[in-house]
Amino acid sequence: MNIFVFVKRVPDSESKIRVDSGQNRIQDEGLNFVLNPYDEFAVEEALQIKEKQGGNVTAFSIGPDETVPILKKTLAMGVDEAILIKDDTPENYDGLRIARIITQALKTKYQDYDLLLFGKQSIGADNSQVPAMVAAMMGLPQINVVTKLEWDGPKGTAYREIEGASEKVEFSLPAVLSTQKGLNEPRYETLKGIMMAKRKQVPAVTLEDLSVESGELEPALNLIGLESPPEREAGKVIEEEPAEAARQLVQFLHEEAKVI
Repeated sequence: MNIFVFVKRVPDSESKIRVDSGQNRIQDEGLNFVLNPYDEFAVEEALQIKEKQGGNVTAFSIGPDETVPILKKTLAMGVDEAILIKDDTPENYDGLRIARIITQALKTKYQDYDLLLFGKQSIGADNSQVPAMVAAMMGLPQINVVTKLEWDGPKGTAYREIEGASEKVEFSLPAVLSTQKGLNEPRYETLKGIMMAKRKQVPAVTLEDLSVESGELEPALNLIGLESPPEREAGKVIEEEPAEAARQLVQFLHEEAKVI
């Protein structure tokens, strides 16, 4: 089975995020970037399918040259090949633009695939849009937020957690799946894998190589504002006898917090 996994470079959730309000973007300076956690489940699932059924796993990412270390991580995990679709445009939270680039790549240059795997969303934009858009543009069946996956030859069965139940979906290949936490436990890179990844080249293709028309990249989403959440107010400590403390607590909840 030939599997393509699409991954993204995102800010580490433990990094302190600073907003450049003038340009409506996150300031990159001083940030630590990591492989999107939901994409790790997609990479791990691709590797497990390959180990059971054979085949090849290729990782793709769209972004600047700084994205290469993220692709190297996938190689260290065991991916066979990693490809950078070079795009220096700053993050604009427009999932349609990314979906159009991926679709053009699949239609013009990378047509030999059986399964397309994505994380269910990136922790940077949190839009959960790209997998469904790619499936629609490619005319492929899709199952999103997959928590369990089974195979019977070329046909698969995916399970999704829904409100109060589990949904079972059967599908045939080629297909698009997006992965959710609980599907698997992503493996760590081995020392051997890290050393092999260092020696492997990550080829880069440009949007021109894919014949992406500039009109297709016009933003469909206009981000009019980006700002940090308000600073949290300091907490209050009540140092009174129980009866008085209870009275003050009720007063705070009623007059300030306005929850009662």
